[in-house]
Formats: sequence, C-alpha cells, structure tokens
Amino acid sequence: MTNELLKLENQLCFSLYATTRQMTKIYRPLLKELDITYPQYLALLVLWETKKISVKAMGERLFLDSGTLTPMLKRMEEHGLIKRVRSAADERVVEVSLTKKGKEAEEKAGSIPINVIQQSGLEEEEISQLKNLLSKMMGQFGE
Repeated sequence: MTNELLKLENQLCFSLYATTRQMTKIYRPLLKELDITYPQYLALLVLWETKKISVKAMGERLFLDSGTLTPMLKRMEEHGLIKRVRSAADERVVEVSLTKKGKEAEEKAGSIPINVIQQSGLEEEEISQLKNLLSKMMGQFGE
C-alpha cells in the first residue's frame, strides 16, 4: 500500500519544480529576442531598477553565490550588456552597471511581464496571492 504523502502529485516540491519548468518554457522565446538567458534577465531586472550595484548585493537579491554569478556577469559583459569595475572606495568590491546596450534592452523587454501573466492563466489577484505565499515560504527557509 502506497503512503499518500509519498505520491508524486502530493509533493509541493514537484508542483514548484514542474511550474518552474513551464515558466522557463514561456520565457525562453521571449528572451531569445534579447539574446539572453533567464538568469541574465533577472540580473538585468536588478540593474534596470538600481542602475549600479555590487556583485555581492546582486547575489543577495538573486539568491546566487559568486561562483554562479561571476561567470554569468562575465558573459553579459562580453555581450556588451553590462560593465564591471572595481569600486574606487574599496577595490575588493566589484560594481556592475548597464551599458548603452543594456539600457536599450529594457525597452525591448517591456512586454515580457505582460506576456507571461497572460500565458499564466491567472488573474491579477491570484498572482498577488501566489507571490505572497511564495515570499512567506522563502522567508521560512532563511539562508
């Protein structure tokens, strides 16, 4: 007899995993037009909001360690989207900012959130509730 708790469809982690895969599938063609990956899109979202940020602070916002973030930022710099410079105040700190091409990508990306919301099949209130629940859950995990 199978334990009901051990059925795949009863696993919260599977629901999150499967939904994440579907979301990535929705984003892929939208981001292809910008020639960026989903993690690069997230980094650009942070930069469009902050204009300049340290690598450490960006990693904290994106929940990424420097071993993951640094190579991604290097690729973004090679593609002309961002620039990385050592802080004049503390050369141990690397600051990231947008290039002209990175700033121009913001306008091109403007329709992405609306497109994703439409494809989600959820109403605005449902999206808000879902985001609140996920934020609450993330807060429980800490770091």
